[in-house]
Amino acid sequence: MAEAEEQETVSLEESTDESEEEESEEEPKLKYERLSNGVTEILQKDAASCMTVHDKFLALGTHYGKVYLLDVQGNITQKFDVSPVKINQISLDESGEHLGVCSEDGKVQVFGLYSGEEFHETFDCPIKLLLFERSWMSRWKSSVLHEGEGNIRSVKWRGHLIAWANNMGVKIFDITSKQRITNVPRDDISLRPDMYPCSLCWKDSVTLIIGWGTSVKICSVKERHASEMRDLPSRYVEIVSQFETEFYISGLAPLCDQLVVLSYVKEVSEKTEREYCARPRLDIIQPLSEACEEISSDALTVRGFQENECRDYHLEYSEGESLFYIVSPRDVVVAKERDQDDHIDWLLEKKKYEEALMAAEISQKNIKRHKILDIGLAYINHLVEKGEYDIAARKCQKILGKNAALWEYEVYKFKEIGQLKAISPYLPRGDPVLKPLIYEMILHEFLESDYEGFATLVREWPGDLYNNSVIVQAVREHLKKDSQNRTLLQTLAELYTYDKNYGNALEIYLTLRHKDVFQLIHKHNLFSSIKDKIVLLMDFDSEKAVDMLLDNEDKISIKKVVEELEDRPELQHVYLHKLFKRDHHKGQRYHEKQISLYAEYDRPNLLPFLRDSTHCPLEKALEICHQRNFVEETVYLLSRMGNSRSALKMIMEELHDVDKAIEFAKEQDDGELWEDLILYSIDKPPFITGLLNNIGTHVDPILLIHRIKEGMEIPNLRDSLVKILQDYNLQILLREGCKKILVADSLSLLKKMHRTQMKGILVDEENICESCLSPILPSDAAKPFSMVVFHCRHMFHKECLPVPSMTSPAQFCNICSAKHRGPGSAILEMKK
Repeated sequence: MAEAEEQETVSLEESTDESEEEESEEEPKLKYERLSNGVTEILQKDAASCMTVHDKFLALGTHYGKVYLLDVQGNITQKFDVSPVKINQISLDESGEHLGVCSEDGKVQVFGLYSGEEFHETFDCPIKLLLFERSWMSRWKSSVLHEGEGNIRSVKWRGHLIAWANNMGVKIFDITSKQRITNVPRDDISLRPDMYPCSLCWKDSVTLIIGWGTSVKICSVKERHASEMRDLPSRYVEIVSQFETEFYISGLAPLCDQLVVLSYVKEVSEKTEREYCARPRLDIIQPLSEACEEISSDALTVRGFQENECRDYHLEYSEGESLFYIVSPRDVVVAKERDQDDHIDWLLEKKKYEEALMAAEISQKNIKRHKILDIGLAYINHLVEKGEYDIAARKCQKILGKNAALWEYEVYKFKEIGQLKAISPYLPRGDPVLKPLIYEMILHEFLESDYEGFATLVREWPGDLYNNSVIVQAVREHLKKDSQNRTLLQTLAELYTYDKNYGNALEIYLTLRHKDVFQLIHKHNLFSSIKDKIVLLMDFDSEKAVDMLLDNEDKISIKKVVEELEDRPELQHVYLHKLFKRDHHKGQRYHEKQISLYAEYDRPNLLPFLRDSTHCPLEKALEICHQRNFVEETVYLLSRMGNSRSALKMIMEELHDVDKAIEFAKEQDDGELWEDLILYSIDKPPFITGLLNNIGTHVDPILLIHRIKEGMEIPNLRDSLVKILQDYNLQILLREGCKKILVADSLSLLKKMHRTQMKGILVDEENICESCLSPILPSDAAKPFSMVVFHCRHMFHKECLPVPSMTSPAQFCNICSAKHRGPGSAILEMKK
C-alpha cells in the first residue's frame, strides 16, 4: 500500500513538471502529494464535494452525504452519516469542537464532536441567509441577514464580519453594528453562478479576497471617520486591488503578501477545434493595484480532471503551516511550500551541484534528508564524468576535509581513470596523512612520464610522507638510462638530504654546480665533508666559497685550506687576499708566499699589500719586484728600507716622472734628497720647469736658479718665475696675516688678564692659610696681622711663606708654582 502511495506521489510530481517547459530553469515554489490512506478508500466508492481544514484535523464531505474526520496523513478518525445527498459545505469553530454541515436537501446541522450538543434546521430552498444566535435560556434566535437575490452560494465568517455571495454579488455584514456595510457586484453576469461559483477568503480580520469568474478583488474593511457617519455604517469597504486572470477561479488562499489561486482551465483542441477540460492550475501571484505578477504556475494532474467543472474544485488551506488542499471529486492533493531539502533536490536534479553544496552548508542545521558530504561526493563524481578532473581534484580539499579513508578512495578512483596527476597538488600533507603507498603511487606516476613534475612534488612534499628508500631506488633505476639528467640528479640529491645522506647529496650538488650547495653545507654543518672538496667549491663560486671558509675557520683551518689549494695558486691567492683584507695578521705566515701570488695574479693589489703588511720580508719582495721590473713597488721597497737616493734615482731614470720625484722628495722631507733631485735635473730643461713650479714652498728657489747654465732654454721659464714670485708673495702675506692675528690675540688676552687681576678678592673667617691650615684672619681683629693673597686665590700668612732671597725677591704661590708658573705668580699683600 505504501509503495503504491509513493508511486502516486511521484507520478503527480512528474505530471506536474510536464506542464512546464521541459528545459525550464525556474525552481517551483510548491511541492505536491496526494492525500492517501483513508482518502483513497473513500474516493474509490464516493466523490468529494467539500472540505474544511483545522490545525488538528481535516473534515471531508462527499456526494453521498458522508462527513469524514481525517488526520493530516488522510487516515479516517471518525465518520458521520449526515444526509443521503451531497454535502455542500462544512464549517468548524476555532476550537475544533463543533462541526457545521449543510447539504443539498436544505438541511443544516451543527453538533459537538465531543459533546451531545446538536442543532438541526431544514430549509425548502436556500434563498435566505439566516443568523442564529444563542439567547437567554440557551434558546436559538434567528434573524434574516439577506434574501430576495437568489441562492446563497458561499459564506465566510471571520471575527465580527460575515461575507456571502449570491447571484448578484458579495455582501459583508458587521455583527457588531448589525448592519450590512457593502455590496460588491458580480462583474461577468454571463457566467452561470451555479457553474462558476464565487470564491471567498479572509486574509485577515479586515481583508477579504473575492474570486469570481476571471476577476479577483481584494477588499479592505476600514473604519469610517466620525464626521462622515451620519446615517452610514461605522465601517466601509475599499477595493485596494482588482485584476483579471487568464482562467476561471475555483479557489483562493493567502500566502504572505501573495495569493494562491486554483484555476479551472478550458482549452481548444488543435485537431478537433473543440473545447475540452484541461488540468487545473495552481498559481502563485503577486497582486498589484490594477494587475498582478505571476510568481509560479503549476498544472496538476488530478484524477478525472477531464470530467470536472469549475464548481467541482475547491481550495482549502491551513494558515499555520502554509498547506494548501486542492479538492476535486476523485482526488485530494496537498501543496506545501518547498523547504531547503526540496530546494537541494531541485538543484541536484538540475545538476547544479555547487549551488546545492553551498545551500546545504548555509542551511546545514535545517536540512533533514541531505548530508553535505553526500552532496559533495556527488559533485566530485559529476565533475569527473564531465572530464573536469582538475576542478574535481580541487574540490576534494573542501569536500573530503580530514577524512583519510575518503581521500584514499578518491585517489584510487582517479588512478582508475588515469588522472593521478590531477589530484596530486591537492593531497593532504599534514592533517590527515594518508598511507605512504598513496604518495609513492603518485610519485611513480610522475617519474614515468614527467621528471619536472616529479621534482616539484619531491620539493613540496615532506620527506616523511613516503618511503624514501623506495623512491631513491626508483630514481637510480631511471638514472641508469639517463645518467646526465640534471632534473633527476638534483631530485636525487634532495632525496638524499631528506634521508640525511648529506655526503652523497653534497657530491651531486657540486657535480651539478648547484646554487644550494652552500646552503646545504651551512644548514647541516657539512664542513667535515668538504675538506677534500675545497677546490670544487672554489671552482663553482670562489667568492661564496671563500666567505664560507673564512666564516668557519674553527671548522676548517687556514692551513688546511692553503694546503688543499696548493696546486691551484690562483685560487690560493683569492683565499689569502680575502683573508688579508679581513685581518692583516692572521695569515702572516703566508705573506712571503703572497708576494709571488700578487705579482703573478693581482699586481694592482701588490703595492697596497706591501704597504699594509708588517710581516712581509722586504728583501724577498725587493728581489721579486726587481726580477719583474715592478718600478713603483721597487721604489716603495727601497724607500722603506732607507735607500731613498736609489729610489729617487729609479723614479728619475726608469719612470722619467719629475712630478712623482718631487712628490717622493716631499714625502721624505730630506734636504740631501732635494739636492740630488736638483743635480739630476739641472741639465734637463723639462725637469727644471717642474722643479721651479713645485719646490718654492720646500726649497729656496735661488739654489736652483743659480745653478741653471746661462743660455739654457727652459720651457715656460717666465711662467715658472712668476709662480715662484707669487708663491713668495703668498708666503709673505700669510706670515703678516699670522703676525696680526698673534698680536691681536696677545693684546686681548693681556687685557683680560689685567681685568682679572684688578678684581678684588673676598677674604673672611672661612678662608684658611694653605700652609698652616689655620684661619687666615686672627680671632682678635684688634691685633695687627699680615697675609698674602695670590691671584690664584690661595692665601697664606706672611710668616708662613719662605723669606725671599736677594737674587729672587718675587714670591710665588707654593701650590701653583709646584705645577707651573701660572696666575699665582703675582701677589696681593695685605697688612693691618
